[in-house]
Amino acid sequence: MSVAKRPVTRAETSRANRGWWDGAADEYQAEHGGFLRDDGFIWCPEGLDEADARLLGDVSGRRILEVGCGAGQCGRWLLRQGATVAAVDLSHRQLQHSRRIDDATGLSLPVAQADAEVLPFLADSFDLVCSAFGALPFVADPGAVLAEVRRVLRPGGQFVFSVSHPIRWAFPDDPGPRGLTADRSYFDRSPYVELDDGGVPSYVEHHRTLGDWVGLIAGAGFVLAGLVEPEWPDGHEGVWGGWSPLRGRHFPGTAIFTCRNI
Repeated sequence: MSVAKRPVTRAETSRANRGWWDGAADEYQAEHGGFLRDDGFIWCPEGLDEADARLLGDVSGRRILEVGCGAGQCGRWLLRQGATVAAVDLSHRQLQHSRRIDDATGLSLPVAQADAEVLPFLADSFDLVCSAFGALPFVADPGAVLAEVRRVLRPGGQFVFSVSHPIRWAFPDDPGPRGLTADRSYFDRSPYVELDDGGVPSYVEHHRTLGDWVGLIAGAGFVLAGLVEPEWPDGHEGVWGGWSPLRGRHFPGTAIFTCRNI
């Protein structure tokens, strides 16, 4: 494997990340499943729990779509709160884990394999759409995702999503002291691309600045109603990739956007 910073197409991005998540799903769920809980709604590696944060408000009786659901942990929590939920993910293997957890919990979360840039739902189908680190960091065209989300949301509906905080892209993805020193430009929007031995992209992540996200949200016709930058909580000693107590004390690792459909 090699790493590059270079342009990649929408098709290359989708193909690479579908394959990567299918291959990584077992290890991901084994490593992080306990932290996420089978029916918990955790927004980010800082551990911000929707049960406490209430960023979605009262979800009882609401029609909700989760985009980039992974194994459906968040969607299952929403079901337990009385919502009607559908969920999509790019990875077939992640959705197999969702079925496994359904069988273990006795819940049944309706899921579909789909690219977030082309959602398989009718217009005005949902009261609320959410995404906890799902899809948006891994797509070449986030504007297409936002447009699709707005299409399936009813007027007055809400989209809440979390992504890596853009400032993290200026620092090495290292949870230790090395990760505290910026060594690259925040303004370099070149995608991070992992290449297989044949030079074909096998994993892609895209960087947008905070200003880019605000522009994309407004450009899709949403109103930005809130932005949360979770602080690292006392007592949380876990490490998740580049997220750690050391780094979390100095700068944010996550940004959570609340968008209203007008």
